[in-house]
Order: sequence, then structure tokens, then C-alpha cells
Amino acid sequence: MSNSNITKDTFKIKKAFPKLQGTKIKSIQKIINRSKKPKPYLNMTTKGPTHKQVIIPVDSNNTNKFMLYLSDHITNINRLLKNIKSNCRADYIRTEKLSIIITTDKVALSLDLQTLGNYIKNANQINVDKVKTPHLSQLKSYLKLISLSYYTENTNLFILLDDIEKVLKNNHIFNNISLVSCLRIIKVSPKLDMAII
Repeated sequence: MSNSNITKDTFKIKKAFPKLQGTKIKSIQKIINRSKKPKPYLNMTTKGPTHKQVIIPVDSNNTNKFMLYLSDHITNINRLLKNIKSNCRADYIRTEKLSIIITTDKVALSLDLQTLGNYIKNANQINVDKVKTPHLSQLKSYLKLISLSYYTENTNLFILLDDIEKVLKNNHIFNNISLVSCLRIIKVSPKLDMAII
């Protein structure tokens, strides 16, 4: 805050409250200045591809051949998506070592994925056997289960990872979730019989 703004604020406070002492005016100014601080900006804790990216796994020879006619591919893909009456449009295409990534303006549906996969397979000079099923990027999340008993029911045996995995697989909430690392069971403290997974 500039000095001229502070002076103006001081005069406004003094005019509104003529009997107020200088120390009280300073404390009011501090309160006003605190309220003018910008709101905190929240950063995402994860970085990576969004669901608007369609990933088509291929081999490195296919990616090099595909990139030769990039502008034609964007036009042809958008024409195909329009023909199937999709709301999705391809914005741009890039390749990585073993995949072609098509970024779209909306999240692609299963019909869109199928159309994009078929287009890649039918593109000139592409080895069809090396093109795999297209998919959306997978999001990674951290899962923490708390307040679980460290011991199995009515026994003194502690719970096993297999028991937890069976529960997760049988629960519909975890249908489309795959674990990227092993579960870990941690006892909360030596005296408690509670676990964190």
C-alpha cells in the first residue's frame, strides 16, 4: 500500500472519529490493511495429464510416421467426430515416445475413444498391430483408511493386506480403481488396537 493511500485513510478515519487518539487510528488502519490482503491462491498438489487427453499407446515407429501429416489428422479427426454427432473436438495432437496424445475440448466418451482409435489404425503407414486401445489419462489419488481395528474380528491375529484388498475389490465404490502401490498397515500406537491403512 502506498504512503498517499495510508495518509488518505488516516484522514478519513480522523474525520469520521474526531476524538480518536493516534494509537487507536493506527490499530484501525492495521485492521483495514489486513482485510485488503489478497485471497490465498490454492495450487493443485498433483500434476499430470487431464481427462481431456486421449492416450493411444503405439510404438515409436508409428508416432514418427503419424506426425508427418499432423495438420491433416486434426481436420480428419474433427470431421469424423462431427459425423458421429459428438460434442467433442480435437484441439491438438502431440506424441510421446510410445503414445499419441489427442487433446480435446471436452472429455471424450466411449464412442469418441472408439472413433479416435479406429482413425489411428486406419491412418496411412501405421502398423495396426502396434496400436492399442485408446484410453483417458488416469488420475492418481491418495487413499487413507482410518479407525480400523488392527486385529481381525474375535481373534488376536492382526489384519492382513489380502483381507483389505478383498474388501476393496468387493466394494462398488472402488470398481474402476487400480492400486499403483502396495497397501501399508500402520498400528496407531503400541497401546491401541487401531490401524491406519
